[in-house]
Amino acid sequence: MSLAEKICLSAAFLFFMTGLITGIWKYRHMARSEDATSPMYVDIAHRSSLLYSFAALLLAAFSAHSVFAGWVNTIAALAALVFFAFAIATYVIHGLLQDTDNQLRRPHRLGKRLLPSWVTGLFMTLLIVGEVGGALVLGTGAMLGVWSS
Repeated sequence: MSLAEKICLSAAFLFFMTGLITGIWKYRHMARSEDATSPMYVDIAHRSSLLYSFAALLLAAFSAHSVFAGWVNTIAALAALVFFAFAIATYVIHGLLQDTDNQLRRPHRLGKRLLPSWVTGLFMTLLIVGEVGGALVLGTGAMLGVWSS
């Protein structure tokens, strides 16, 4: 098994466990709430963790079939997975702080602090490049491997 596959499977496990644990957190909020709801970012953290766990499995499958060099696949996997993890962490932080129901609404908040708008814009740009770029490299490598034989 390649390093990229090991990293992707490890991330899938961590994201899946985060999804299960945030599911307990979500349930506890819902059980205590008069309207049976949880804070927006508790719900988002739960759902995104589960979705990213399966996305990490998909990246592992792409890695396994990619024709690119191992180091290329590893960097591509890390680029996507690190930003998956950052996204989940951001949702958990907003869920803990209960500081917003839309992290992209201006002014950007983190707890009681206001963030410069360029911080969120830069993070979102890097996230797009990392997630889409990493998945594109792994998916392209896999498609070349699958369809060239």
